[in-house]
Amino acid sequence: MNKHIKTSLLLMLGLVSCKVGFAQKNDLSSVSKKIVSANKGDIVLLEDFLKTDFPKLPYTKTVLPGPQYIISDDPEYIRVPEAIALQETVDPGAVRLYVYNVNGVKEPQKMPRKISAVIKNLGHENMHFRMLKYASQKPSSNYFEIGKKGLEDYFLSAVNNQVKVLKPGEVMAIDEKLEKQLVQYDELVHGFYEFVVDQPAQISVIQFAPNESGPKVFPRIKTLIPHSHANAGRGVFPISNYQINPKDTLDTKKGAVQLIVADGQDDPWITGTIGAKKEFAKNAGNYGVLYKTKIKWKSTDGKGLALVSWNSRSGDNQWCGGMGLTMELVGQDGQKTVMQYPKNALITKGYPEAILIETYWPDPKKEIQEIEFTYSPPGASCLPTPLIFVPIDPKK
Repeated sequence: MNKHIKTSLLLMLGLVSCKVGFAQKNDLSSVSKKIVSANKGDIVLLEDFLKTDFPKLPYTKTVLPGPQYIISDDPEYIRVPEAIALQETVDPGAVRLYVYNVNGVKEPQKMPRKISAVIKNLGHENMHFRMLKYASQKPSSNYFEIGKKGLEDYFLSAVNNQVKVLKPGEVMAIDEKLEKQLVQYDELVHGFYEFVVDQPAQISVIQFAPNESGPKVFPRIKTLIPHSHANAGRGVFPISNYQINPKDTLDTKKGAVQLIVADGQDDPWITGTIGAKKEFAKNAGNYGVLYKTKIKWKSTDGKGLALVSWNSRSGDNQWCGGMGLTMELVGQDGQKTVMQYPKNALITKGYPEAILIETYWPDPKKEIQEIEFTYSPPGASCLPTPLIFVPIDPKK
């Protein structure tokens, strides 16, 4: 998921040789001034402040009810001109599907392809298919842009209540846009969907010739690409949503703290199965998982809080040279807003750059405040992407 960003893009952005440095000085007043003068979504330069060892915010993690979850990212690059890159069976109910595949055909030559997701009714009765969430981007070699836009479209998705009916054994394209779009070599196909079915179904991601349609060509495709436990992974997973709640009320007087999820250590990768043999699968990154987060905080020193994030992995290797994300935030009025971060640039590179996600000011009428948002690990970025809560001085 985060290894195959075009080298030319990295060179253009000057990221390949990017190094991370951490100074020891921790001047919160200077940091506060920079943050307060910035706008939400801005990149703020926080020299002498950003570091990887801020105290971690302890939290409880609860599995929320959610759809069966399928991810298709192994192989990420589909090297065979006509093949099945994923094939899983789902039970009646809700399904989340994340398609993240690239036309990687080089032999006998580079050639345009189609990559599509199809669904087959495995039941003995008509199957009713209803889309709940829909995000589909035009194929592109700009993986960061697609990752940010895809999650934004998912959060903002407003799908009509149209129901499609499939007879037993019938095959249908899940996303008609994918059936109409040509995918050039090295271009990413990115789709993020939630839907409901009332019969057992088989879901497949396939690559095929431009003059074909997925449902028609599907019955003759015999090549199912073996999994390699590479990239984010592939398979079907029982977990798709988490609830995150800190164990204690955050207090501004205690200084900056960071919330770390999707690191594979404190927050392990979700596991499931691959294919008909139900072999072991993991999602190395928890890409596509939603973290619904509620944080209680108080201001015993009169300060507010800023929520910032940064590319803490920028010095690890050339593939970690950039980071961009999208989040859904709930305001104090209960209204939801969705934004791509950073707002006025494609990515943040690394130290000393931080992205200002939001600022929060204490309500004098409330002792305990609440921060609420939904986070999902950003595609094409190295994880984790720390969420740092920084005490800031009141506006003057």
